[in-house]
Amino acid sequence: MTVADLLAAAVGALGGESREGQQLMAQTVADALNGSQHALVQAGTGTGKSLGYLVPAVAHAVRADARIVVSTATLALQRQVFSKDLPLVIDALEPLLGSRPAIALFKGRSNYVCVHKLAGGYPDEEPGMLPLGPTSDLGREVARLHTWVDETLTGDRDDLVPGVSGRAWAHVSVSGRECLESKCPAISQCFSQRARDEASRSHIVVTNHAVLGIQATSHDLLGAHDVLIVDEAHELVQRITSASTHELTVARVDRASRAARRAGADTDRLDRAARGLDGALGASTVGRLRGGLPPDLGASINAIKIEARGAISAVAKIGESNATAKLASAALSDVFDVCEELLSDSGYVVWLAPADGDYEARIPDRVLAAPLDVAVRIASTLVGEKASVMTSATLALGGDFDAIARHLGIVDPVTLDAGSPFDYENQGILYVAAHLPRPGPGGISVEALDELAALIAAAGGRTLGLFSSHRAALAATEAMRARLDVPILYQRDDQLPTLLSRFAAEPRACLFGSTSLWQGVDVPGPTSSLVVIDRIPFPRPDDPIAQARTEAVASSGGNGFMAVSATHAALLMAQGAGRLIRSSTDRGVVAVLDPRLVSAGYGGFVARSMPGLWPTTDRDVVLAALRRLDAAHGDR
Repeated sequence: MTVADLLAAAVGALGGESREGQQLMAQTVADALNGSQHALVQAGTGTGKSLGYLVPAVAHAVRADARIVVSTATLALQRQVFSKDLPLVIDALEPLLGSRPAIALFKGRSNYVCVHKLAGGYPDEEPGMLPLGPTSDLGREVARLHTWVDETLTGDRDDLVPGVSGRAWAHVSVSGRECLESKCPAISQCFSQRARDEASRSHIVVTNHAVLGIQATSHDLLGAHDVLIVDEAHELVQRITSASTHELTVARVDRASRAARRAGADTDRLDRAARGLDGALGASTVGRLRGGLPPDLGASINAIKIEARGAISAVAKIGESNATAKLASAALSDVFDVCEELLSDSGYVVWLAPADGDYEARIPDRVLAAPLDVAVRIASTLVGEKASVMTSATLALGGDFDAIARHLGIVDPVTLDAGSPFDYENQGILYVAAHLPRPGPGGISVEALDELAALIAAAGGRTLGLFSSHRAALAATEAMRARLDVPILYQRDDQLPTLLSRFAAEPRACLFGSTSLWQGVDVPGPTSSLVVIDRIPFPRPDDPIAQARTEAVASSGGNGFMAVSATHAALLMAQGAGRLIRSSTDRGVVAVLDPRLVSAGYGGFVARSMPGLWPTTDRDVVLAALRRLDAAHGDR
């Protein structure tokens, strides 16, 4: 039974037919798994990517008795793969393979309700706080969780519908470090442990990139496995970087100190060390630290490290099964580990940042450190010698896989661009407003706002606005609300799922935002006939990680700007432009209000990373096309 036969059976179970790109992908994945190779597979929207890797994965798990880890970028996609796509594939293939692999869902411990904490086994983190009133919103949410725990079979937060706030969930969950694990008196009832035990016995484990971040930087959560498949692999580098980034604040040290005091430890010396950090930060300025920590700051961090280690020893004498001691040990260990990384010379970028990322403020309140390069971590701790498949709709940046392979630390991978079933050149237009001024540091220009208003008016609304900053998105929101008679939704006005529902339901609505809107928004049909990108989204000039990585590439003789900033921008531009065509019947325009896409030397690299829409700089042609689309759609 060939891979093509298996794929046809799985797709047939959905009532469809496999496409050429999907067939090529499935065969490439199967070859990589059977030959213990590394594969990079770009599969555009509509290819059927999940079946393209799940069919060969299920076959390999059964035939080779292999253990396979599949990782997704988000919890939502993880749930879809585990609850919908994977069971469908297994059901379709079982008659052909003669067996079905065991599957499991793996998440971090904080995603599960802690039975011991719910029963009062953990102390309140801040004694003296007012108890939760039964009539308060928070009190009602926590009361509902107490009822739900008697009904749920999984204890998984995703299974609680409707959900609760993060504050409410924090009252009934613990982090991995806070968990008592085998020492817990409720271990036999533990939802998290039950999920981990099931995963250890399963052939296919579906997890997420946050877990891979811990796997790559901290300790082994997943156990031995033969294959790693990473969906939405374009996000992996950023996720590993985030998981590896350490932060030290006075408030964090103070919280650890209070936890240790509740456990019975003397923390006077740790408190004094925290005041030393406060003074050192107050005498510093925001920005990247080159050439190591300043003497006063380094001395204060070293003092905190020493006192945190002493407090850990004092707390350990109380016993590992004591929840108060466990909470204190977790908080102190976090502080100790951060100090150790900050003081080490281990290839970290170190910088001082203000509260809430407000870089207008010049006085820092935290010290951060992030790895200069995560490619080695990915290659050594995640990929290794096992078979691996990295797949996404956007991997071939600038037209090839070299950049992403370098960032993932993968040498000589098998590569495939499986294409897309969509006819991008005939379904959409890539319009670059070449007549506009180059974007400056002062936010979105008056000329760009004028262009935006003209485009939206021609489209009759129906616009997804992707901005490089929330500042620009808010400015555009306010300007368009004053000028146009169409609904303008702004990302920070409400929860994103609510806004997306309104955007899809109101035919002439516009949705403006930044960050998360560039990726994952899937609204097919005339709702987003126009996707506007205000500027090429390069990293901030003062971004310390991008700065350091650019300098490192340049020092080794490479082009740091192209390797770091242009690659970052190309990835986001590809993702952003991909929001336009989501089905074979979609038509529309991606409008880029940044002339550098056609005038700058790097513009070609960025443009080649985007879907192959028909390119033009002719404003009149684009406005006429949008008016025709609007007339065709009417009020739907």
